[in-house]
Amino acid sequence: MHDILYHRHHLDIYDHLEFPGVVPRTFIGKLHIFPGALLVSVLASPIILVMSFLHLPKTHGLIAVRLALGCITLSTLRFFRAQVRYKFGSQVEAFFVILTAFQFHLLFYCTRPLPNILALGIVNLAYGFWLKGDFYAALNCLIFSAVVFRCDMVLLLCPLGLVLLLTKSISLWKALKCCIGMVLLSVGLTVLVDSIMWKKLVWPEFEVLWFNSVLNRSSEWGVFYVSAEKFALRHLGSDQRKLGALLDRRVLPFVIPVFTFVLLYSKLPHKELRFIISSVPIFNLSAAVAASRILGCTAVTFMASYENYPSGYALKYLHQIGEFSFPLPKLNEYCCHTSKDIARGHLASNTEEQWVHIDPYSAMNGISRFCENDFPWRYSKEESIPLKEYQNRNFTYLINEHLLVEGYKCLFSMDGFSRVRPQLSYANSCIATVVLLYGTMVVVYATWNQDVPTCATNNT
Repeated sequence: MHDILYHRHHLDIYDHLEFPGVVPRTFIGKLHIFPGALLVSVLASPIILVMSFLHLPKTHGLIAVRLALGCITLSTLRFFRAQVRYKFGSQVEAFFVILTAFQFHLLFYCTRPLPNILALGIVNLAYGFWLKGDFYAALNCLIFSAVVFRCDMVLLLCPLGLVLLLTKSISLWKALKCCIGMVLLSVGLTVLVDSIMWKKLVWPEFEVLWFNSVLNRSSEWGVFYVSAEKFALRHLGSDQRKLGALLDRRVLPFVIPVFTFVLLYSKLPHKELRFIISSVPIFNLSAAVAASRILGCTAVTFMASYENYPSGYALKYLHQIGEFSFPLPKLNEYCCHTSKDIARGHLASNTEEQWVHIDPYSAMNGISRFCENDFPWRYSKEESIPLKEYQNRNFTYLINEHLLVEGYKCLFSMDGFSRVRPQLSYANSCIATVVLLYGTMVVVYATWNQDVPTCATNNT
């Protein structure tokens, strides 16, 4: 990219002719012919011109080029993210963005001018078309990526194409016609451009394929002794990512080809993370689905735990009875008076001590000393008091588990969480829902001498 931006048409002084490297690489990703790199040129060229005019260091040009490349890579990832939202919902999309943003390697590599990253942008588009249901476009993107930028994308193309054929998402004949045309177009493009730039007839990625796979000489440039299987299981196949494929069947067809791609790569002795960096978006999708489902379960358990302290809410509302600014709980069938009657008959005019007895059941279901108020409130947790004995005590209120206490009348009751029951909704394609069932109850009573309208009680 440096030579194109600074030397332009003076090919004789290009660096690659003096230092060609192990195998040739394509120039399409660096020229204006490739649409993504056209954006790089458009974004970076004005900055380079200003830098040259101001005689600024070339390192600023490197930053400009990498920022432009990063913007293009992230824009393709944004296209994939939009399809994630359309297929899996906004909650999965949000988790996908969070996981991607908090990962180091993907964002680090997305600005590096490497063939792997140029291929990553095309693969992101392929993933997006895959989720969108435009399967032939996805195959064409992977073919272009494999022929022009990284021949190892064949290891992703083959499992993906096989899955699409087995699921009858594409027809073999139409796929052959579509793919052969893209292969011829891609080969012609890379041979034309790169033969001019290298000053010899060359198909760069074919030479790379021959060197790495046929001659198997990639190990001459370093060997990574941890197998790709273990690498994938450790870094990309975490429990959360595997759980996503199990929790949502829609994820499994996307994960299997990508995981197969990583496993096939294990046959090459020379391995680096950048070789399989294109698998990260799909694994992040699986993890996002798992996180979304876990959040749903967490929401259910949160609701259950929130409703699991009926006694605490009962005492809270008892304290608020005389204050009209606070909403009162719903009255049950044992109470015939209104919330205004309760408020008018109790704390609004009462300045004496108000004794509240809390039975053991209520004490174990949400009431602690932190729930207690100062004067005029007083509290008792005396145990083992028979029901008939309450009317002989001087308690003003009772927070009790029993539905009927002689000498006291019901003010209100608070329902408590009992259990969770899964339920299938056949009207919505058998979507599983979770229902919270309320089977416990805490009842608040007032003595008969309180100025509250009497009501009939139900002994059932």
